[in-house]
Amino acid sequence: MRVIAGIYGKRQLKTPKTDLTRPTTDKNKESLFNMIGPYFDGGTVLDLFAGSGGLGIEALSRGCDYLYSVDRQYEAYRTIKENIANLQISNAKVLKMDYRKALSFLHDENAVFDYVFLDPPYGKVPIDDIFSYLVENKMLSNQAIIVVEELKNAVFAPIDHLRLIKKKEYGITAFHVFCYEKE
Repeated sequence: MRVIAGIYGKRQLKTPKTDLTRPTTDKNKESLFNMIGPYFDGGTVLDLFAGSGGLGIEALSRGCDYLYSVDRQYEAYRTIKENIANLQISNAKVLKMDYRKALSFLHDENAVFDYVFLDPPYGKVPIDDIFSYLVENKMLSNQAIIVVEELKNAVFAPIDHLRLIKKKEYGITAFHVFCYEKE
């Protein structure tokens, strides 16, 4: 696994040595970033359920300003820390905690996100609750992009100001891309 493009392009990333995570493949990661924009002009990223940290690191490499990378599994946390250290990234914070605690912590920190990556265990996490929390607590900037990697037949409850703008299927899974539009 590697960083595809940007300032860390072609650099290798380690993956957790556990069956509890499934890193997004290089091919799918490249496709995703082609969907949401190949490069960014700043912005803050939340990579929830980060695994190896690959999606968030890719966003930093392509021009985002700051990354919050979250995973509750120790092996994933350790791997993310190692990847960030190996790439000498200084504009990232890695949190080892459950997603609910992380969202509460980030709310208390007044964090506002331009990009959110959600790649939870398929079918096991209430994505709608995460959407609601982010919107209700004003944690999304106008035009924020939220990417959910989930089963392709997943159905999400309508949330005010959040709309599905793209969907691309890969076998049994899909990238669901949402945009948050403040009124």
